Amino acid sequence: MGERAGPGDGAVANRAWWDERVPIHLASDYYDLDEFLAEPDVLRAFETDEVGDVTGARLLHLQCHIGLDTLSWAHRGATVTGLDFSAPAVDAAEALAAELTLPARFLTADVYDAADVLTGETFDIVYTGIGALNWLPDIARWAGVVARLLAPGGFLYLAETHPVQDVLDDESGSTFDLDYFDIGPIVWEEEGSYADPDAETDANVTVEYHHTLGSVVSAVAGAGLRLEFLHEHDCVPSQRFDTLVHGDDGLYRFPPGTPRAPLLYSLRASKS
Repeated sequence: MGERAGPGDGAVANRAWWDERVPIHLASDYYDLDEFLAEPDVLRAFETDEVGDVTGARLLHLQCHIGLDTLSWAHRGATVTGLDFSAPAVDAAEALAAELTLPARFLTADVYDAADVLTGETFDIVYTGIGALNWLPDIARWAGVVARLLAPGGFLYLAETHPVQDVLDDESGSTFDLDYFDIGPIVWEEEGSYADPDAETDANVTVEYHHTLGSVVSAVAGAGLRLEFLHEHDCVPSQRFDTLVHGDDGLYRFPPGTPRAPLLYSLRASKS
């Protein structure tokens, strides 16, 4: 369990954490780059179903890390731009794009600066993938940036871990350990990575932020976007709780017959 953080911004510590993890992630079984280079598509079926055909669409992926999701959208026909605050991650994404000969542009910038860095450029789709919003202290500011980046008629698509996960016990995911409405920011100090828990690391402090589902939806609506849907899912890409079982689709779920909590959510919101 982490400790409550003060009001300071954790961006410096978080960037150091991500910078150091890039080579670990590139070498990990979790990201399995050999398989990705053979078949560059790591998107979940519900994401591709909910986003639809992206052929020819201008797609911006915010907080893209090493670019696997970004390049998966490129593989499906989108004209992609990936943005991340970690320069080593962007370098890795560019190298993967070159190896795959997939057209893609990657930029190094803080997500809050994305609209300024892109100097008025707009997109048909702004995509944010799983494990992104917990690194952002101000969700309303994020939603405002997204709105600036969308072309009229374009949409935000967000797939994210469900905030209920944050307050459940790590073992079974069946009891509340924390108050859903009174969390964070929280400072964590742990060696390793979700992709390789045994990796030896030096930059081990992160500051993470809890955003309730209501706060995310309200931020998106407050930025002037129209909510098209909000879906909750019973699956997650990694074994968040010890009791989750691995399915044939590569996702983890609670065992059959077990009461379930939501593990992911997705939303789509459009700009008029």
